[in-house]
Amino acid sequence: MRPDPTRCLLLIDDEPAQRRLVAAIGARAGWWVRGANDIEQAREMAADPQEPKWDAVLLDHWLPGEEGAALVREVKAIRPELPLLVLTAQSTVACAVDAMRAGASDFLVKPIAPDRLLTALNSATDRRRTTGELRPLSEKISKSLGFEEIVGSAPAFRAALAVAAKSARARAPVLLEGESGVGKEIVAQAIHAASPRGKKQLHVVNCGAIPENLVESVLFGHEKGSFTGAFDRHIGRFEDAEGSTLFLDEVGELPLETQVKLLRAIESGEFQRLGSRITQTVDVRIIAATNRRLAEEVAKGRFREDLYYRLNVVHVPIPPLRDRISDLPALARHMLNRIAEQPGMRHLSITDDGLAVLMSYGWPGNVRQLQNALFRAAVLCESDALTAADFPHIATEASHGRRADDFHAKPLNGQSSTAAYAHGPGITLYQADGNLRPLEQIEADVIRLAIGHYRGRMTEVARRLGIGRSTLYRKLGELGIGDIAA
Repeated sequence: MRPDPTRCLLLIDDEPAQRRLVAAIGARAGWWVRGANDIEQAREMAADPQEPKWDAVLLDHWLPGEEGAALVREVKAIRPELPLLVLTAQSTVACAVDAMRAGASDFLVKPIAPDRLLTALNSATDRRRTTGELRPLSEKISKSLGFEEIVGSAPAFRAALAVAAKSARARAPVLLEGESGVGKEIVAQAIHAASPRGKKQLHVVNCGAIPENLVESVLFGHEKGSFTGAFDRHIGRFEDAEGSTLFLDEVGELPLETQVKLLRAIESGEFQRLGSRITQTVDVRIIAATNRRLAEEVAKGRFREDLYYRLNVVHVPIPPLRDRISDLPALARHMLNRIAEQPGMRHLSITDDGLAVLMSYGWPGNVRQLQNALFRAAVLCESDALTAADFPHIATEASHGRRADDFHAKPLNGQSSTAAYAHGPGITLYQADGNLRPLEQIEADVIRLAIGHYRGRMTEVARRLGIGRSTLYRKLGELGIGDIAA
């Protein structure tokens, strides 16, 4: 039998290589992986009294459609109480909707990053939750945003965006630092789109999702026969990104040996494919991102100091969502609008009590976790608006009062809707006596909010409010807020 601290994952997959990979990833975090070739073998294992108790099920080779939904239901019938994660090569939001409505707890897209798998497993099986689990769904809303479309008015966040926007026109490398889920890829996309290279595709490499023995081949390519299994020439991502931008996500995960070659490629634009003596030269702009503090990694000898300074020409620290909780109402509405554009989804609003619940939580998974929570709620919602009742797991987590170090910051526990909004940029509609505020006061607050959100760019403020610039200035005078515009 397994030692008590170890959690057990049942992996339904008929590929031994995939089983070994998942087992190796799980072992890092204390997961014991048990394998079944198919559902029939899983049923036999479930009936075996000697089989250890499972904590979660991972189903590989899931396909969308009724056949896939029936497969999910079959697996759920074996152990209805267990969280079920599906792993698939399909990456559309419609697939995520199908999987979840069939009973899946999470939806993972291949190739799966080790951290993403462990986060999903830990989130699905955290025993501190007494009623249900907070299970993020890994759907991906893929539309990129320009700087003017990125939602957020918190000072630290706007300052980071200002630095990023100024760097867009240059060729200098940019280093984005921030916790997982804060939106580093969104910022990288905005930098690329605003750059002279913006008409070309942004090339993305998740360094944390590539096995160490393949990372050089992925980045720089290889020649036929350069190593076992190299049956053909392979063009690396540096060559693919010629004349464009290469986004190296989780760059802190690169092996030290690869860091040496990356440094040379950044400094000189030169590299060699594995197995080749010919030096290639490319023109590539580098944007790197990490959820680690690379300065600390350098001090510990896990990241090269010279590469750190070469990447860190422009430093953009992105704050976590808990440090800009005032942005949450606007973020939530923006995300709901984007979710509504996806196949099978519809437009939903969110009530004040729903927002209050979201603002009472610490969001350790940041903006990505918020999007997952909203997506899950939107899939299951049967009314026209999300309410507090649509976020039971968030409410449970917030009300349990988890220790501050669980979030690295104190959650806003026990606050009323009014107190929560005091921290945010939302517009107050009611007076203290319960009556509506005068329309003039509400309109003035809306204009103040827009001016702050768009950093005083009055043409943009007028466009977003749907009024002419002259009308905007007239209203500033009538409402007595002209000093703000100045």
